[in-house]
Order: sequence, then structure tokens, then C-alpha cells
Amino acid sequence: MKRLLNTLYITSKKTYLSKDGDTVHVEIDKKTKHKFPIHLLESIICFGDVMCTPALMYLCALNKVSLSFLSHSGRFLAKVQGPVSGNVLLRREQYRKADSPICSANIARAIILGKIANSRTVLMRGAREIQNDSACINLKNAASHLAYLIKNLEKYEDLDSLRGIEGEAAKTYFSVFDHLILSQKEDFYFKERSRRPPLDNMNALLSFIYTLLAHDVTSSIEAVGLDPAVGYLHKDRPGRSSLALDLLEECRSFIADRLALSLINRLQIKGNGFIKSESGNIRMDENSRREVLHAYQKRKQEEIFHPFLGEKISIGLIPHIQSLLFARFVRGDLDGYAPFILK
Repeated sequence: MKRLLNTLYITSKKTYLSKDGDTVHVEIDKKTKHKFPIHLLESIICFGDVMCTPALMYLCALNKVSLSFLSHSGRFLAKVQGPVSGNVLLRREQYRKADSPICSANIARAIILGKIANSRTVLMRGAREIQNDSACINLKNAASHLAYLIKNLEKYEDLDSLRGIEGEAAKTYFSVFDHLILSQKEDFYFKERSRRPPLDNMNALLSFIYTLLAHDVTSSIEAVGLDPAVGYLHKDRPGRSSLALDLLEECRSFIADRLALSLINRLQIKGNGFIKSESGNIRMDENSRREVLHAYQKRKQEEIFHPFLGEKISIGLIPHIQSLLFARFVRGDLDGYAPFILK
């Protein structure tokens, strides 16, 4: 099992990263702030204008530490990595399955099942915790519709129909998402999903956490030797990690959405930590990003029971385990892909 290592997040302005022996040397305003042994890191994620030396890039590549660059708002820009050492036979089989409409539909169905089931669990938990009777009824009705969609998934055999069901499930889920926001309603509300750019504080927070989770999923896929660009539910598109987006779906509501709601409802994130640009784009300030990153790392250390493995694991290991299970399915060791479904 892949050991859960650390991700180093660089958010401070005027940060300069360099190599110092086998450590990552961090300078801010020309003053040494930290030194991190490279063998303790799994990845480095830089937000905004962060300088990085070629020597450090080479050190990261040698030690299989991914180095990613994101905008201030959390949008992915670029990634530096060493030579890809994926299993060519595994990838060839991955491509063959992607070329088969039947295989692609079966894989997409399993992923959609995981996504809808976990979304339903989030809504049912919210219905139990909420005090407002009307909101509780709306959440339960939405959860019932998601259960109906799950029950009828097997009826749909082609990808377009399955994608339509996935879209209907997402629309149902987000139609009642605002009821799950229990605090700071003036600053945090949800009307509809807006991504590029996020047009309100809630969407900005969700997009930021989704980006962090997508990075972890992509790294996990690469670690088991699969090609993150070749997906099944999401169509292939140049520059898009379609398989990462596929496996992200079943983790999205449980890991990302629940974290975002917790940060708001527990007042860990405040509305004044969000900045609106002239174009209407919303992004978090540096202090808010740090709070979210700290909470995200802490969330990954929590333990849950993995239903397929039958044992407790850290939440941060879910992307790694699902990538491993997917690779085993592609290799032929499993009859089908077992999505992560929270019990």
C-alpha cells in the first residue's frame, strides 16, 4: 500500500524554492524559513508567483515528487515531473477498454453509482442534522430521487444516456445544496455551480478544494502506471486528465463538499477572506487559502472504513486505493471496477 506522505503547499508571496543537498530550501523575502527533506514529500504545490530553481526540479524528478504550479485562485497551470515509468501492457489494455463502447459504459456506470451514492449520503446526513423542517423535506426528497436514479442505472447501456443520468443526479444534488449551508448565509450561499470563473464565495471554495483533490487523484493514477488522460465517463480532450476527473467524481461529495461545508458551518472560513475582481471572479486571500490547506491535510488524516478492503484507512489514501483497484481491474485481476461508496 502506498504510504501517505506529505504535500508541501507554497502560498506566500515572494517565495523562492531551491535545492540544498537532499532538502527543499524555502526562502521568503530572501530569508530562510524552512528546509524539508525530499524523501518526506510526495508532492509540492505552488500558488501564485513562486520561483523554483532547475536544480530543485531535477531533485524532485529523481525522487518522483511532483511539482505543480497553480494560480492564486487554485486553477491548474503546469506540472513538472520526471520520466513516466508506467507499465506499457497496463496502459495498452487501458486504451483498448477506452475504445470499447461496452467497456466504457460499464466503467462509467460504476463511477456514476459511486458518485450518486456518496452524494445521497451527504444529503441524508444533512437532513438528520438540520433543524428546518422544510429544508429537511427538500433534502430527503432529493435523496429519494438519487436513490431512484441508482436503482435504474442498469437500464442504461450507452455512454450518452449514462452521462445524462450523471447530469441529472448532479442537478438534483446541487438544487438542495444551499440547505446544507447552516452559517454565514449572507456570505455563503449556493444558487448554481459556476466554475470558470467562480462567481460567489461558495463556488470559489468548492473549486479550490476540487483542484487539490484532483491533484491527489492524478498523482495516484500516475503512481500505479495508468494514463490519467484516458478516461471513460469524461471524453478525451487535449490537456485534460479525463481518468482523473472520472475517479474524482466518487470522492467529490464525501471529501471535498463535506470539508467545504464544515469550514463554513464551523466558522473556520469567513466571507471577508474572499476577494472579488473587476471581472467578477472570486478568489480567496492568502490567509483563507492557508486555513483551507491546513483543514484539507487534516481531513486526509482522518480514518474511515473502506467497504471493499474491509479495513480502516486514512481518507487521504482513498485516491491511491481506488487507482490501485482500477489498475487491477484493467489488468484483469478483478471482474469489475469497485467504486468507493461510503457506508
